[in-house]
Parts: sequence; structure tokens; C-alpha cells
Amino acid sequence: MKENNPAYQNIVTRTSVRRFSDAPVSDDDTEALLRAAMSAPSGVNRQPWELIVVDDAELRRRLADALPYAKMAAGAPLVIVVCGNEERFLDGDDSTLWVQDVSAVSENILLAAHSLGLGGVWTCLYPHADRIKKAAEILSIPAGIIPFSLIPVGYPEAVQKPIDKWRPERVHRNHY
Repeated sequence: MKENNPAYQNIVTRTSVRRFSDAPVSDDDTEALLRAAMSAPSGVNRQPWELIVVDDAELRRRLADALPYAKMAAGAPLVIVVCGNEERFLDGDDSTLWVQDVSAVSENILLAAHSLGLGGVWTCLYPHADRIKKAAEILSIPAGIIPFSLIPVGYPEAVQKPIDKWRPERVHRNHY
């Protein structure tokens, strides 16, 4: 049954793509990625995210030059920067739940990209102050908006075989 389930297969066959063809990502596919992103769950449905679509080649190059683990952004036709908006964070002990919320957004983008024949890779900005500052400067991100992840997206240059990450020894039932 799971072999015939497209949603399950999309999850287990997704790979991190770092090399992209020159083909552009269409506006329709870009919107599909953004709609999938915004379909993510969030605590108390606060939806504390903001999404920055970067299709300008010079900005992608500047991000790649400035960020140590985002070099592939220069070769991707599209970059999506997932951010947290402090105005929509929860209060008190729940104030850090935004990290889980925007993580779900980031994963939804990667899964949607794979389902559309695209590829992408999650690169980390948060919690690294230097990366957050560089991304904010390059993209003119205002105070109160925290750059969280940078996801280069495009058509994979080559087909990649997914890595089998199943580790049954890490599964514990009822007790550790």
C-alpha cells in the first residue's frame, strides 16, 4: 500500500538538491510552493511566518557570497527565505514555538518542490546572529522579522538517489 501512496513516496524519496539546471521556476510553481508553505500547522494558528521570494540573480549571488552554507543559492533560479514575524509569536513559555512553525513551513516547501519535479535544500540562518544579520541586510528585512531558513529551489541538475534514513534502533515503544 505505501508503495502506491504518492504522498508517502514523495516524503521518502525527497533529497537535498544543491545543483540546479538553468531552467526557471514558473510563477505557477512558485505560487504552489508558497501555498504549500502556508498550509503548515502553527501554534494557536498564529501563522508567524513571512516568505521572501528571491528571483533576482544579483541578490541570490550576494546571499551565496555572504552565507557560508548557501553557496548553491547563486546557481538556483529561485530562493525562498522563510522568516518569523515577532508580532505573531506567542507569549511566555510558548514564545519560541515559532521555530517549530517556520520549520514546518520550510519542510512543506521542500516536499512541494519535490512533488513538482523541483528540488531544494534547507540552509540554516537562525539561530546564527551573523547569518541573520547578513540576510537581513541584503534583503532589507525590517526589525521584528527574523530570517530563519534560506531554501534554494530549481530543477535538479541530475537525478539523485534518496538515502535510506530508516534506523529501527532509534525507535522506542512505550519506554526508552
